[in-house]
Amino acid sequence: MATKKAGSAAKTTRSKSQTKVTTVQSQASKASTLKLNFKGNAFASVFIAEFVGVFALVSAFLVTKGEPLYMGFVLIALVLMVGSLSGSHLNPLVTAGAWVTRRLDHLSASVYLVAQLLGAGAAFVLMTTYLNGVQPEDAGLVAQPLREVFSLAPLSEANRWFIFFAEVLGASLFAFAFASVYKASVDRVTRALTIGFGFFIAALVAGVVASYVGGQVALNPASALAASAVDWSNIDWFTVAVFLGAPLVGGVVGFVLRDIVETK
Repeated sequence: MATKKAGSAAKTTRSKSQTKVTTVQSQASKASTLKLNFKGNAFASVFIAEFVGVFALVSAFLVTKGEPLYMGFVLIALVLMVGSLSGSHLNPLVTAGAWVTRRLDHLSASVYLVAQLLGAGAAFVLMTTYLNGVQPEDAGLVAQPLREVFSLAPLSEANRWFIFFAEVLGASLFAFAFASVYKASVDRVTRALTIGFGFFIAALVAGVVASYVGGQVALNPASALAASAVDWSNIDWFTVAVFLGAPLVGGVVGFVLRDIVETK
């Protein structure tokens, strides 16, 4: 009898232990599922990556005044940082080119564009707020004038068409380089170098062309907006076409050209 009772007690103990283990495993499974579901939200990953990436890119653009070599290295770093999450578009012209050539669906393109514009806006607000907070009477800054957020040179009647074509040219070169590694089987470093130095070449060529007529280029509508290319209190629609429309046209041209010459 004692043996039967002991056996029964042991079975009861094992049963309770197994129940606890099953409960713990079930709870762990639910927690794991919730975690995986959060990580698996592609749109959230894309939005956050593009927002952070464009915020950093536009901040660098404002600080370096769009200097091509600096921006090329910044892009290399950002592609390595967020490329695995969003593909590192970081530029509406890339999104436009990918969308028109059907590499991207309508909803995804919208997510990219919203994140990019918000990231650029956040960079502008932060830079403006910081610089406005630095007063001449602060210690060590008495003799220094207040700094302003970098602004692109305004267009003139003489150079507006030249800047328009410079933006299209530079955007086309950059988009062509980007499209070459958009979904290609290359390692992350190769992809980052292609995109970064592709932008460097595009910005160098377009920037020099624009400088001949006393202008500047952004090759990125988000950067152009942050650099006050458009005066929203007195909108000049040709300026909108130059700094917002021309890069998008160039992005489409670059992606389409890449598709035309694609041999595989």
